[in-house]
Amino acid sequence: MTLEEIMEKLEEMGSEQTKKTLLRHGAREPFFGVRVGDLKKLVKYVKKDQELGLALYDTGHSDAMYLAGLSVQPKLMSKEILQDWADKAYWYMLAEYTVAGVAAESPYARELAIEWMQSEEEMIATCGWSTYSNYLSITPDENLNLDEIRKLLRQAETTIHQEKNRVRYVMNNFVICVGAYVIPLYKEALATAAKIGKVHVDVGKTACKVPLATDYIKKIEDRHKIGAKRKTCIC
Repeated sequence: MTLEEIMEKLEEMGSEQTKKTLLRHGAREPFFGVRVGDLKKLVKYVKKDQELGLALYDTGHSDAMYLAGLSVQPKLMSKEILQDWADKAYWYMLAEYTVAGVAAESPYARELAIEWMQSEEEMIATCGWSTYSNYLSITPDENLNLDEIRKLLRQAETTIHQEKNRVRYVMNNFVICVGAYVIPLYKEALATAAKIGKVHVDVGKTACKVPLATDYIKKIEDRHKIGAKRKTCIC
């Protein structure tokens, strides 16, 4: 399918109800309001055409941008394109899921995550913490820099409650991911989570809630899933 045909298909799949929901979460025009489950039906038409995937993201159309993240091949992404994607990710679904998922599976995962995490721009920093969290979920523990992760846990413990809104959310998720996926740091993550306590995030007029990290990690432990890595973090 061509870019024009994909855009026409997206328009057909969009709904006003989904659009209203996404607007409450932070999306803005242009977009049609396509559910993620429906976007996944189009992946097969894009997946083998990297240029088409990149063109979809460049439209600036939220539905197309999300589809691009589901479809491109992360190993073929350049550092420059990933930076461009992060710069254009204007709301949290694009920053925390689309860009972070692709970046985490790229050759530049850790490098860009560290760089982005220190940004003063909310969505860039959000993208950085989410990228590192995704990176933890798919990378064997022996390939991780445990000292670096410890420093990031301390940073989260020290600054989380003073960070920008969505940065607080993804920092909290980072602590959860360390506890869930990195066996050598499980106890340290749980201790950090206890010190952090409840994290307050303005989720607008939505039903979203911020998980309590201690409870979330313990639930994973109860299911005997601590350290169980994922095959992919793109969703």
